[in-house]
Amino acid sequence: MSTFLHIFASRRRTLLLLAAAATLGIFLARPSVAQADGVEAEVVYVFNTFAFLVWGALVMWMSAGFAMLEAGSVRTKNASMICLKNIGLYSIAGLAYFILGYNLMYGDLIGNFIGSFQLFYGPSAEEIALVKGEGDAAAVLAGDNAYSTMSDWFFQMVFVAAAASIVSGALAERVKLWSFFLFVLILTAIVYPIVGAWTWGGGWLDGMGFQDFAGSTIVHSTGGWAALAGILIVGPRLGKFKADGTARATPPSNILMVTLGVFILWLGWFGFNGGSQLALGSAADAIAMSHVLVNTNLAAAAGAIAALIVSRPIMGRTDLLGSLNGALAGLVSITAGPDIVDHYWAIIIGAIGGVICVAGMKLLEKLRQDDVVGAVPVHLFAGIWGTLAVCIAAGGTFHVQLIGILAIGAFVFGVSLAIWKIMELTIGARVSPQVEQLGQDAGELRIEAYPEFVLMPEEYDGDDD
Repeated sequence: MSTFLHIFASRRRTLLLLAAAATLGIFLARPSVAQADGVEAEVVYVFNTFAFLVWGALVMWMSAGFAMLEAGSVRTKNASMICLKNIGLYSIAGLAYFILGYNLMYGDLIGNFIGSFQLFYGPSAEEIALVKGEGDAAAVLAGDNAYSTMSDWFFQMVFVAAAASIVSGALAERVKLWSFFLFVLILTAIVYPIVGAWTWGGGWLDGMGFQDFAGSTIVHSTGGWAALAGILIVGPRLGKFKADGTARATPPSNILMVTLGVFILWLGWFGFNGGSQLALGSAADAIAMSHVLVNTNLAAAAGAIAALIVSRPIMGRTDLLGSLNGALAGLVSITAGPDIVDHYWAIIIGAIGGVICVAGMKLLEKLRQDDVVGAVPVHLFAGIWGTLAVCIAAGGTFHVQLIGILAIGAFVFGVSLAIWKIMELTIGARVSPQVEQLGQDAGELRIEAYPEFVLMPEEYDGDDD
């Protein structure tokens, strides 16, 4: 047996030496094999497309994060309604952006302001021919895009849904289901695409040099402005503020679910920011994407810790919700410029975002504006800061960034305010007091999220506003 093993080991060493010699010979004869000049066009096409699809799927998963965060933040009597609103808004966003929104955002721009009103969007003729077996890859690769047409649409669509999700949480527990869905339809089919046309679509703000890598303003502030307009028109929940201006505590029904939602959003943000590199066909793209993900994580962590530190002096308590929202605010803050090389700036930007968020939550409470999940401080206030922070380390120009913030804010807030007001005067934007007291689950859906609980309509004191 020992002789056999010795012979086997000897032959194994001989084969390894021969393989090594053959490999060395190939490298000496064809140095291009050892150090290729570049990546083939089809490989780049595949990697870019794959990146869009995988990162887009991860961003889609943020919808689950929004649903968990919001369902845990509301009282148990409204949790089912939140779930319906979140799956409904995602579905509406997908259809609206496919039928009209994408063409308005990326079609041939009219006056650098708005794209094409052409309905529906689809793959190129060359792509269709290739799928049918009637064309070849060369025709597809000869086109303008280094990625599949519909992979780009999918990645852009999930961003639209994220903007709409922001509105859902802010107006929870009192906005009508179908009024909310109608607003989401207009937001995702028209309002958001126009903002996108000005910026990512090559419009007038892009021409000025406005920078927003993954959407601190384009996505998050747009959702924040829309939510703020709804808050002002719909008004606070019954009993939220007393006549003396003080706020009644409305603690989350399931803090575990809220925390899970934040972690899901944190995870999804890697796709949100990482995918916005919009390419994965070279070493430079891979390195840049790595920097983006690291900066995203650092900013979120810094936002959470900073919010926790300032929660006691600002809120009067060590606030778990403040820390959770601080993490999200850090993510929003870095989203406009996560491609910076000096990682310590991500920590600073995220930390300031967390402080702004906690201060914003307290400010809204002082102003008697009811934002159930803190969506406006997280997405609007931190979004504004993040867009300006691009000037610190990512090469932004202050006056251009400020013009972009003001222009997008005025447009989205003005249009949203008008839409909410028209709905209030016509179909109604708010549920009846009876439904609100009973809860939208039982009052509108006839299905309760926690049927084993005894449902008790709330009663309010005489000093309630």
